[in-house]
Amino acid sequence: MINLTSETGFLLMGFSDDRRLQVLYALLFMVIYLLALTGNLLIITIITLDHRLHSPMYYFLKHLSLLDLCFISVTVPQSIANSFLGNGYIALGQCVLQVFFFIALASSEVAILTVMSYDRYAAICQPLQYETIMNPKACSRAVIAVWTAGGLSGLAHTAVNFSVPLCGERVIHQFFCDVPQMLKLACSYEFVRELAMAAFTTSMAFLCLISIMLSYVRIFSTVLKIPSAEGRTKVFATCLPHLFVVTFFLSTAGFEFLRPPSDSPSAMDLMFSIFYTVIPPTLNPVIYSLRNEAMKAALRKVLSKEEFSQRMVYLKSLFKL
Repeated sequence: MINLTSETGFLLMGFSDDRRLQVLYALLFMVIYLLALTGNLLIITIITLDHRLHSPMYYFLKHLSLLDLCFISVTVPQSIANSFLGNGYIALGQCVLQVFFFIALASSEVAILTVMSYDRYAAICQPLQYETIMNPKACSRAVIAVWTAGGLSGLAHTAVNFSVPLCGERVIHQFFCDVPQMLKLACSYEFVRELAMAAFTTSMAFLCLISIMLSYVRIFSTVLKIPSAEGRTKVFATCLPHLFVVTFFLSTAGFEFLRPPSDSPSAMDLMFSIFYTVIPPTLNPVIYSLRNEAMKAALRKVLSKEEFSQRMVYLKSLFKL
């Protein structure tokens, strides 16, 4: 084992010490990663190319896909490389960047999900004022606020987390530099600073959750008043996938971050970390595209031979210029 008593880096224990299992996990993660990349890139491409999807709902969905694409890229490629090489070592600088981007993107994802719930509330409960409320300038400001809040959260967590002195060997029982696992390495007398930061972030996430729940209470109370069963079905088909994504992401992440840290590593730590780092970015494209008729129609149009031929002619004309 690499000597990690010095401040050179950390050792990620990953899923197994068995070499064959390490390769198996790497191959499985590679397949999942490629599926997530393909799905999210497809959504970004479809929404960008199809002018019928240039509305606030799909504008926010495009940014959610971009966040998902970046979010899964922070942890999974490093884990795949470590598993193939049979070496869990990660340099200090890499770990710092991983913590920053992980927290920043996770915070941004919670924020964009909150904005998306408000967008659905405005569209369903205030349809006459919807275009005024969710005008292009307001949407742009909301997205800027989402990315800015995520970046500030990442900076604060990283600054506090890596200013805390660590005691003992730098071994992290996880496949990435996970903040709850890194808390176990902190010296007891400095532990309170990171706990205070975690409590603040948790409070912000809880406020976002309350806002989302209030939006959906109003949405569902309005939907139930719609006399047409077809109209209710259409609204539920739009809102329920978003509610599922929010519930799954926040519940699994909240369970992992709020439960008291244990001295002994467990398979549950790895399982829950997969639930909020790998599964949501992979499932989001499926949830939002397969249940959405507009997305399916746009996908068929983009993949059609006629559309493909038109795109090729357009690209050739650009290169000639």
